[in-house]
Amino acid sequence: MKIFLIGLPGSGKTTLGKTLAEKLNLPFVDLDTEIEKSEGKTVQQLFIEKQEANFREVESATLKKYCAAKTEFVMATGGGAPCFFDNMNTMNQAGTTIYLDVPASTIALRMQPSDLVNRPLFAEVKPGQIKNKIESLRLLRLPFYEKAHFRFSSETISTENILQKIREQTQR
Repeated sequence: MKIFLIGLPGSGKTTLGKTLAEKLNLPFVDLDTEIEKSEGKTVQQLFIEKQEANFREVESATLKKYCAAKTEFVMATGGGAPCFFDNMNTMNQAGTTIYLDVPASTIALRMQPSDLVNRPLFAEVKPGQIKNKIESLRLLRLPFYEKAHFRFSSETISTENILQKIREQTQR
């Protein structure tokens, strides 16, 4: 079983992914962390030095490598990963995609000003503009996110709800 968690930055992909992986006894993979390991640079450095377009190519290649592998896992993708190079369709074919649809206001509260430096798309955003940036990203990315197999919309999404949906799907 391959499970891909998608959603906006700050939607809880990594936090929920780790717990979900533990409960399913599967390895947890953070796509951005895997890119950082293979490239020897942080995502922020890659955005600055090689620009977003190059980062998206590396991201897509890394994602496709995991999709083609025989191993099972729970993966937290980067927020933009589903939106480039047909990545959403690749993930849908390789496993189960889950869209974590968290309100922009909740995400804005979760994002601390100190965290923004580590998020390339938010590095130049002032704390009072976080919610607006999240809402504009959501509008751009929603057509891709909506292709997910499952969508969980809430301020608080539990791993138990996700597990229940996965169990329902695998019993069919």
